[in-house]
Amino acid sequence: MQSAPAVHSEGSTESRRYEALLEMADLMVRHHTLPELYHEVAVGLRKVADFQFLNLSLYHPEHNAMQLHFLEGEPASGLPKELPLLEAPGGWVWQHQQELMVENLEKEGRFPRVLQVLRSKGIQTYYALPLTNGDKRLGALGVASVKSNAYQEQDRQLLRRVAELVALAIENASTREALQEEKDRLRALVEINRTLASRLEVQGLLPLISECVTRVVPHDFAGVTLFEGDKENMKAYVLSPERAQPIIESGRPVSLNQTLSAQAFLEREAKTLTREDLESHGSSIANRILGAGIRTMRCVPLLTSTGTLGTLNVGSKKDKAFSEEDEEVLNQIAAQLAIALDNARAYREIQALKDRLAEEKLYLEDEIRSELNFEEIVGESPELKRVLAQARTVAPSGSTVLILGETGTGKELIARAIHRMSKQKDSTFIKVNCASIPTGLLESELFGHEKGAFTGAVSKKIGRMELADKGTLFMDEVGDIPMELQPKLLRVLQDHEFERLGSNRTVRVDLRLIAATNRDLSKRITEGEFRSDLFYRLNVFPIHMPPLRARRNDVPLLVRHFVKKLARRMDKRIDTIPSQTMEALVNWHWPGNIRELENVIERSVILSEGPVLYSPLAEMQAEPSQASIADATLERAEREHIIRVLRECGGRVAGTKGAAVKLGLKRTTLQSKMGKLKIDRKDYAS
Repeated sequence: MQSAPAVHSEGSTESRRYEALLEMADLMVRHHTLPELYHEVAVGLRKVADFQFLNLSLYHPEHNAMQLHFLEGEPASGLPKELPLLEAPGGWVWQHQQELMVENLEKEGRFPRVLQVLRSKGIQTYYALPLTNGDKRLGALGVASVKSNAYQEQDRQLLRRVAELVALAIENASTREALQEEKDRLRALVEINRTLASRLEVQGLLPLISECVTRVVPHDFAGVTLFEGDKENMKAYVLSPERAQPIIESGRPVSLNQTLSAQAFLEREAKTLTREDLESHGSSIANRILGAGIRTMRCVPLLTSTGTLGTLNVGSKKDKAFSEEDEEVLNQIAAQLAIALDNARAYREIQALKDRLAEEKLYLEDEIRSELNFEEIVGESPELKRVLAQARTVAPSGSTVLILGETGTGKELIARAIHRMSKQKDSTFIKVNCASIPTGLLESELFGHEKGAFTGAVSKKIGRMELADKGTLFMDEVGDIPMELQPKLLRVLQDHEFERLGSNRTVRVDLRLIAATNRDLSKRITEGEFRSDLFYRLNVFPIHMPPLRARRNDVPLLVRHFVKKLARRMDKRIDTIPSQTMEALVNWHWPGNIRELENVIERSVILSEGPVLYSPLAEMQAEPSQASIADATLERAEREHIIRVLRECGGRVAGTKGAAVKLGLKRTTLQSKMGKLKIDRKDYAS
């Protein structure tokens, strides 16, 4: 009669334990995160079994180790959060898929590191069970007691049920966490894509990249190396300068073989560099990376359909820092970044093209408004034919040409003819007059400038050099280019590159240079006003333009050409040119050459009231048509002619009504001649 209550009591205890097991199962289903689950396991298991120590050991496949989670009786010290597989009791259980029962810890020699800690807490019995869900092995559940032989068969059966529940709950929670992480990653990638797509400038993109990477992959260093078209160098950009300033200067060119990402760039495949890889690399960058504490580097190529733009480089101070999921996310970020960088570069090229087209439009408008509208080369003299033959010879070569001759002889006309016969004929012909632009502005005009490069630079300007890329640049009056600009021009001729004012970005150009001057460059070299090395670069193929007085047979053809052209422009009909007018025009020595002749004809057409050309012959003194004219006579005639025009203009030299325009000369040229001939304009001021 005494045993019945004991049996009843024992049955009640067992019933309560199974009720606690059901309650534990219900609670574990409700909690979705692993930390919440671990708490419920500890609370629920207390109602099912007696223990003073409880832990979960979960297998980490990437590290091939067991991660320890102490749910009860966590040791104050002595055990890390992760142990090698063979050093952990849970590792043995996971590996063999068998229960491990240690009924007396004093007699167990395996797992010394763990058991020593348990012994120090008075533990006598340790029991570990596999955590397996279907065919998926997760780890082990371990319980321990200060009693010897603490867990009998009925306790073990109940703990096996608990292990099944815990394995299922861990699998479900892990799956939910993985799905949530994937959801967070996808959300972050969408945000990254939106962020990167909103920036169309490379410099604006770079600061955003580290922030984007940080959202999904923890790291201690982020950088980008970009291929800038130089086969041997790349540019390195640090994306987290506040954390990585000592490693490398952002934007600095780096030799390809010195970069840690060279292999990833060349093989177009992502690479992970371990501490050993960094130590064996031996480059200064690798040493600085190691010095900053970085132990793992992941280098991902930035691939596009047109090639590899560079690499995304992410570093961590941890060994084996990046999981497969991290690597996949970095691959996706790199793919988006490559598209964004490709778009940014395309945008930059489009902007540069727009700027260039805008400058070309302004330039062409200036050309249309200019007075130098040479329609064709006129003349049949042997001297002109010789020049044209030289032009035909040099045109296809693409070589630099130097055209020498007096003012007004048609040097630009020959330059344009060379361009039309060259391989660059379908590209732009850009002209710049070095003498007409103030020295302070000439550099900007030739090479361009960035916004804010100097006072008054309110916007970026494309220079004539860039406008002439793939075409021809005609530099008139090249002998007047200042000494301080000559080295920069020499560099363009030698290396085909330069920098805009206010920029450190090198611009490469492929152009054909045709230069012209009315100066004696050899004399200017002797005077220290012109560099000899620049002269040799310009003087590859010299062409000497004859003055009009040396090709008098062409004067009648030129006169008829200008009369026809100007009469049509003024809506006049002129059919006859008197013989005495033509004779006077042929015999004149034309110090201003063809330009002066055109101006004389224009004045004559203006004065002509009928079909016969009227020319003010009184202004012109017929010259003898002998083979040569004495220098003194020429100088005297030129002096008298300038004085006569000065009287007509009231001593005015510059301006539309000045003597320079009437004579077909530049103001500076006329002033030079007046100084040489000792003419003072004040003597003829009205």
